[in-house]
Amino acid sequence: MLTQPDPPKKSALKNPFLYSWGALAIVALVVLFILFSRWFENRRIEERANRDKTQKQLEQDRIALEQFGGKELAIQNFYAYPGTVRRGESVQLCYGVANAKTLTLEPQPNPVWPSYSRCVDVTPTKSTTYTLSIADAAGHTKSQSLEVKVR
Repeated sequence: MLTQPDPPKKSALKNPFLYSWGALAIVALVVLFILFSRWFENRRIEERANRDKTQKQLEQDRIALEQFGGKELAIQNFYAYPGTVRRGESVQLCYGVANAKTLTLEPQPNPVWPSYSRCVDVTPTKSTTYTLSIADAAGHTKSQSLEVKVR
């Protein structure tokens, strides 16, 4: 019997599995790069959305603060409803103040206090001028008057 010679050894570069694994590794790296770049971009978008949301909330808070009088002492509204009544009828005196520590409404027996929106009932017997006076903690004062006419 004749022995068969050993087949010649192939070069490692001619191995198809080597190229397949190499191509698979490159595809895996590209997929990982795509996933990472999408994650990073989504993170940037979320951060920008949060920053915009915070900025918008800050602007809305500033507007609300200004509507409530900001940091200044102010009489925002003071009116009577109705402005003219018959003797014996009641009238609502409504007021709104901002940053007031104390409030007085003259002449008027009912208790009053600082509020953004409050009404008190009064029953004038003759045409009367009501004066709303407010003061803040620093001692600054403001006043406003209105007349309720009685027929």
